[in-house]
Amino acid sequence: MSAKDVFAGSICGMLSILFGISYAALIFAGPLAPGLPYGIAATFLTTAVAATVVALRSSLPFMIAGPDSSTSAVTAALSAALAHNMIMNGASGPAMIGPALMIIAMGSGLAGLFLCLLGLARAGRAIRFIPYPVIGGFLGATGVLILTGSVQVMTDHKFASANLAALTTPDSLAKLVVGVAIAAAIIAARARYKSAFTLLVVLIAGGLLFYVVLAACRIPIADAQAAGWTFSRQSAVGLKSPWSFDSLAQFPWTALPSLAGDLFAVMFVTTISALLNTAGIELATKREANLNRELNALGAANLLSAVFGGYVSCISLSRSTLGYVAGATGRVTGLTVAVAGAAMLVIDPGFLAYVPKSVLGGLLLYMGIDLIYRWVVQSAKRLMLIDYLSLLAIVIIIFFWGFVFGVMFGIATGCATFALSASRVNAIKFSFDGARYRSSLDRGGRDLDLLNKHGHELQGLSLQSYLFFGSANGLYQHTKQLIAANRDCRFLLFDFRLVTGIDSSATHSFNQIKLFAGQNGVSLVLVNLSTPIQQAFRIAGFLGDDIILGDDLDHALEHCENIIIARHRQSAREFQSFVDWLAGALGSREDAELLALQCRRVEVTQDTVIARQNAPSDTMHFILEGRIGVVVDIGEARSVRVRSLGEHTTIGEMGLLTGKPRSANLVAESNSILYELSDTSYRRIGAEHPALAQALLTYVITIMGERLRFASQAIGILQN
Repeated sequence: MSAKDVFAGSICGMLSILFGISYAALIFAGPLAPGLPYGIAATFLTTAVAATVVALRSSLPFMIAGPDSSTSAVTAALSAALAHNMIMNGASGPAMIGPALMIIAMGSGLAGLFLCLLGLARAGRAIRFIPYPVIGGFLGATGVLILTGSVQVMTDHKFASANLAALTTPDSLAKLVVGVAIAAAIIAARARYKSAFTLLVVLIAGGLLFYVVLAACRIPIADAQAAGWTFSRQSAVGLKSPWSFDSLAQFPWTALPSLAGDLFAVMFVTTISALLNTAGIELATKREANLNRELNALGAANLLSAVFGGYVSCISLSRSTLGYVAGATGRVTGLTVAVAGAAMLVIDPGFLAYVPKSVLGGLLLYMGIDLIYRWVVQSAKRLMLIDYLSLLAIVIIIFFWGFVFGVMFGIATGCATFALSASRVNAIKFSFDGARYRSSLDRGGRDLDLLNKHGHELQGLSLQSYLFFGSANGLYQHTKQLIAANRDCRFLLFDFRLVTGIDSSATHSFNQIKLFAGQNGVSLVLVNLSTPIQQAFRIAGFLGDDIILGDDLDHALEHCENIIIARHRQSAREFQSFVDWLAGALGSREDAELLALQCRRVEVTQDTVIARQNAPSDTMHFILEGRIGVVVDIGEARSVRVRSLGEHTTIGEMGLLTGKPRSANLVAESNSILYELSDTSYRRIGAEHPALAQALLTYVITIMGERLRFASQAIGILQN
């Protein structure tokens, strides 16, 4: 056992006692004030149980848990809602204490169960999926509830317009002034002194100063107690189980549905506070915690606390960091806090008669102001206007109408904010047409001319993100404008490679696109459809014989290009022979005949290997008919096709000119007719026919320039 751990635990235990008393006063206020002794007992029970379980199970051995400000505020709202319901049904006084203890324990049990489920599901990072305005709104409203609750603790009057007269009496104003002074002292001291002990020192000094002032003014302690400056003398009570048969029979079960929102608030705020406090402890101590383990440990602590009648607890940022600064390194720190809490269970609660309400009220006031500043004031600098207005609306709704409506508004605004944000993401990654963005198939000059002239008959859209009602209608409007602007469009291609999903509203928009495209003679082509997206389209009745499906973009582009070329070839003069093709390419029939004499005709069948990777580049080939694939070996008996070349194109020309070994295999993808020009023949042409050699070199440069131009256009489209 480390002396530093015991010392740190003792300091944190004293702070936990002060916090616990203030939280009990917050929860058991107003009509529940007669139950304060039970609340004090439940507070220290919760402290002992939570500190023990978390100390033994936490991934950070110095972690301390117990009642916390935000969780106590929502617990107070829960118990106040039950009390209001019972008062409306004629209950009063002690009759409400048992049901209040039960609903508090019920909130602890539900929170514990939810935390355990999150931990078992390894959903510790789930907080990232909750919109910041919703988190800020809930915790900001919690700060407001603590602030208004502090007023009731100090004055015994609820913060409400109906109590304005009672709150503005000289006696009440004096108590509020003292509480405000305590809160201001804490804020000023913590701003000036960064020590973790500052808060504890200010509270002890405030309590001592209270009695110094009483002595200086010669005011008897009994008079101060009678005037409400301290708590009334409480009788000792035993721990009372809320789960006895009598308690179950007396509980107003008909009120439970109306408390669902407040119970959810307890679960939500506990989870959010646990994750945020753990992250804060990681940052302050530079130690990494296992979030799922922390959720399981805290969940178990709350379940055990609920069994014995305690209320919800949370990992404490302030006490854990205080203990770490004080030298805590092991689990003894948390166990020492637990011993301090358990020891208070056997102490006569009559000591409350000597605890100044304004000191505890000032502590609560400071906690409320701190939460409001962190989650409401500072959020104004971090959020866009619409998000900040949502945060403020959640705070206001919770304060005036309760957590039920705050939960509903938070869920609604979260969904609406997500939909609005997602709809701002353009569903179109990039658009293209067949004249500027083509398949990887190299084509002859005649076919390239046809595609350059008629390629805009193919319009393509690469889609991205999740397609839903917020983005799909914009896509429909865009396609209408696209077809209207390109009246000779024959194919409209959609690439779904970057689409993560689609909803029913989006499938309806695609049915509208299909109808409009059909009315304008445009065929729809869909590629890279995942199985879930295909299923969604089938359910919507979108897929049919009039929809062209492709496995990938390249083959779909090639398919559409072939149809466009075939459609316009009918009026184009067909090349009759190899010489005819060369005459058009070289610009001279005489040069074409001379080159044809130097070439050897080669006929190959499908899958024939024409040349192998790393072999000498001693030939180039003119493809008269058929198709040749460029295939690269990538090792481990695997290969990748990187290009495909069609009729009236050449292959191997760069290797022949540079003399470098072949960088890929050449494989016939169909029965093909080639004309082969050997290195020997090429050199003979250079020596005997320099004009032909120059014309051939010009042709090769033209081909390479066309390929480079196409690559540059494709890159430009992708960048835009």
